[in-house]
Amino acid sequence: MNSILQHDLNDLENILNQAKQQGIDFLNNLENIPTSKKESIDPTRELNELGLGSIVALAEFKERLAPLMVASPGPRYLGFVTGGSTPASIVGDWLASVYDQNTQSIKGQGGNSALIEFETINLLLQLLNLPDSFLGGFVTGATMSNFTCLGVARQWFGAQSGKDFAKNGISETINILSATPHSSSIKTLSMLGIGSNNYTTIKTIEGNREAIDIADLEQNIQNLNGKPFILISSAGTVNTADFDDFQAISKLREKYNFWWHIDAAFGGFAAVSDRYKHFVEGWEGADSITIDCHKWLNVPYESAFYLIKKEHTNLQIETFQNSNAPYLGNPLENFNYLNVLPENSRRLRALPVWFSLLAYGKEGFQDVIENSAYLAMHFGNALIENGNFELLAPIRLNNVCFTLKGNHNQEKVSEFLTTLNDRGKVFMTPTVYQNRKGIRASFVNWRTTEDDVKIIIEELKETILDLEI
Repeated sequence: MNSILQHDLNDLENILNQAKQQGIDFLNNLENIPTSKKESIDPTRELNELGLGSIVALAEFKERLAPLMVASPGPRYLGFVTGGSTPASIVGDWLASVYDQNTQSIKGQGGNSALIEFETINLLLQLLNLPDSFLGGFVTGATMSNFTCLGVARQWFGAQSGKDFAKNGISETINILSATPHSSSIKTLSMLGIGSNNYTTIKTIEGNREAIDIADLEQNIQNLNGKPFILISSAGTVNTADFDDFQAISKLREKYNFWWHIDAAFGGFAAVSDRYKHFVEGWEGADSITIDCHKWLNVPYESAFYLIKKEHTNLQIETFQNSNAPYLGNPLENFNYLNVLPENSRRLRALPVWFSLLAYGKEGFQDVIENSAYLAMHFGNALIENGNFELLAPIRLNNVCFTLKGNHNQEKVSEFLTTLNDRGKVFMTPTVYQNRKGIRASFVNWRTTEDDVKIIIEELKETILDLEI
C-alpha cells in the first residue's frame, strides 16, 4: 500500500474528527456566512506528485476553498427552491458515504441495500398518502426523475401502436400536452429525442393562474382524434406554486387514452398538510410522479425519487434494462434497480431520507411545510405594507413572486436583485412572470423563522435606499 494511504488509514479517526469539526463549525455559523460571495480562486493548481495526505488537504481546503462556500443551507437562502439539511439527513448522507453500497439488487450477491430503498419509498408513500400501487426509486434530482418517468411514457406511447421505441428508436410523432412545464421537463424531452419544441401548449386558466384550463385541454385532446398522448401536469409551478386540477384530469382519464405525468418536485409535499392537501386531491390516479427530496424534505443534494405505477413495470424494464448483461439474470424475475433507472452505478441515496423520516415523522414535516407557507404569507404581507413592492401573483403555498412597484421600475429590477444578493444576507432568484421582470423567494428551509423575515425585509429596505428607488 502507498505510504500516504497507509498513514491515512492509521490516522482515520483523527481525519474524520477534523472533517466533522469543520462541518460543525460551518453549520453552527450559518447565520453569519454570506449567501453570496465574490471570492474566487485560480483553478489551475498543479497536481502534487507524491500526495499531501488527508490532513494537509483538509487544511488547504479550509484555507482556499471553504471561503468560497455560501450559506445555501441557511435560513435566508430563498433561491432555487433549496432546502437545508436537517441533522438526521446529514447523518444519513455521511453514513451513505461510509458504507459505500452499490445499491442495485434486492435479492442478489453483493449486498441487499436496495431493500432500504424499497422501505424508504414505502415510508414516502405513507407520508404523501399515496397508494402502494406505485413503484419508486431514487435519482439525483427532478430532471432525472422526469427523465425516468417520461422515458417510460415514451415507451408506453410506442406500445399503443405496437412499436418498441427503446429498441428501434422513435418512428412517429409523440403527442405531448402541457400548460406550464418546468424547464427540466422540457430538457427531458430533448434528451429523450422527442424534441424540446415538440409539445402543445395548453392555455392556462384566465386570471392570475399558471394551471391548465381543462376546457382547452379537452379541446386539444379532441383535436387529436383519438390518438394517444402524454400529459405533463404540475403540482406547484415554479413561479407561483399553482396546481393543476387533478380531479378534473382524473375524469378525463375515463374518456381518453393518455399517460398522465405530474411534476410535483416540491408541491407534492402539500399532501403532508391537512391545510394544503386539497391541492393534490386526485393525483393518485397519475401514471408517474416526480418529487425532489433536496427541496422540502430538507436532505442534502442530490436527492429525488420517481413514482411509476406498478402496472407499467414491463414498460419500465423495456426502457432501461441492461439486456446485454447476462450476469444480471432475468430482469422480470430478479428485480434490480439498474433495469428500471437510467443509472447503473448509484449510491445509497435513500439513506438520508430514511433517517429523516424516522427522525421527524409525519408531524415534523407537516410543521416544516406549514411554517414555510406561513412565512411566505407573512413575507408577502410585509412587502405590500412596505409600499415599494407588489405581488405578481397570489401566494398559494411557499413561493412569493414579486417585483418593484410600478411599470416605470421594471428596468431597475435586475439591478435591485443583484445589489440585494451582493449584500450577502439574503439570496433570491430572478424570474419573468406574465412578461414582467420579477423576483422569486421560495420558503422551504427548516431553519427559517420570523426573525429571518424581519432581516430580509430590512435588507430590501436598505437596497431601496442604496439605489435611491
